[in-house]
Amino acid sequence: MSDTRLIVAGATGRMGRVLINLIAESEGVTLVGALEASGSEALGKDAGSLAGCGPLGVAISSDPLKCVVAADGIIDFSTPHASVELTALAAQARIAHVIGTTGLSDADLKAIAAAARHAVIVRSGNMSLGVNLLAGLVEKVARTLGPDYDIEIAEMHHKMKVDAPSGTALLLGAAAARGRGVDLDESAVRSRDGHTGARKEGSIGFATLRGGTVVGDHMVMFAGPGERLELVHRAEDRGIFARGALHAARWAQGRKPGLYSMADVLGLGE
Repeated sequence: MSDTRLIVAGATGRMGRVLINLIAESEGVTLVGALEASGSEALGKDAGSLAGCGPLGVAISSDPLKCVVAADGIIDFSTPHASVELTALAAQARIAHVIGTTGLSDADLKAIAAAARHAVIVRSGNMSLGVNLLAGLVEKVARTLGPDYDIEIAEMHHKMKVDAPSGTALLLGAAAARGRGVDLDESAVRSRDGHTGARKEGSIGFATLRGGTVVGDHMVMFAGPGERLELVHRAEDRGIFARGALHAARWAQGRKPGLYSMADVLGLGE
């Protein structure tokens, strides 16, 4: 069986470098493309050398079309704008697109859903096994405890993260909303400042912290009469996200076009 040929988008970013190293040391996969934005100082340089794993013979490019023709899939931790462009190309080329990009707008999500009619797309705010198991637990607990327990989601990331709340926090919020049978957009409270009044019953609160080099901490609290239940996940190594994304890219090969989640990849809904 031939290797799965992969492109890494956002190749010189934190996750891009981790992914390139992981692909280089993994069997059954090959790096055939590495993408960065036009104007990047990395263009033309060897992706493996920049990632620290030694030359791989793959030059960093700003031309996704050139890369896509030789690929089976794209693993993408880039920017919302780039992800939307790449998902359209994936649909045209009928290849898989694994999206770990966060900060996507409603319009971006609609574009991705449209592309999924022709491509296998796996999108998640977090690719780790632990977080997706946590989301399943959050949904079950929210359904079981009901509205007498207030839900608050707290997250902390490194100081360079640009979107808030994190994609993982929103994934956990969506799980809590499903458990309650409510719409997250209508229930979410993303900030509090000044004289806010009493907490609105049924709301799902978010708290965001940024600082240092924290990879990612998430806590979901169910605060009820006389007790609190706290479910916590702490990411200590970005490798957990890269391994999950690579697993998703392998899983996607041969699937029918559609929009999938990491719960689908891991069989958590079965």
